Amino acid sequence: MGIIKAVCTSPEKGMRKKNIGRGELLVGHGLKDDAHAGPWHRQVSLLAMESIQKMVDKGLNVGPGDFAENITTEGMDLLSIPVGTKIKLGEEAVGEVTQIGKKCHTRCAIYEQAGDCVFPREGIFIQILKGGKVKVGDSIEVIPNV
Repeated sequence: MGIIKAVCTSPEKGMRKKNIGRGELLVGHGLKDDAHAGPWHRQVSLLAMESIQKMVDKGLNVGPGDFAENITTEGMDLLSIPVGTKIKLGEEAVGEVTQIGKKCHTRCAIYEQAGDCVFPREGIFIQILKGGKVKVGDSIEVIPNV
């Protein structure tokens, strides 16, 4: 189990996201008012604080939202969660892992600054199966298969 460290949105694609502290996950859509939300398999993106720390250790001044992730987590090994796994976010919301990592077709500002970007290797995507509100400090956990 981990915790949510940031809930981030942006009004347009291709830009860093801002930590708004709380948000609402909508079934079949994603994070309300986020440019990346919509009826597709990459409705919500997650990245671990531990991954962001790797870039900080390379000398970058980055934090939650700077990799365009919607949910920044801590204390949970996102990469060990297989596609198809369901996760609970906060009190009510449930998502299903649909993709691990992504191919970057263009070099982002982070890559240009550091010569590397951690999100394509360590970020994951989920689709929202059950909606609900989420906020910084909420728990995030894998729902065991029964």
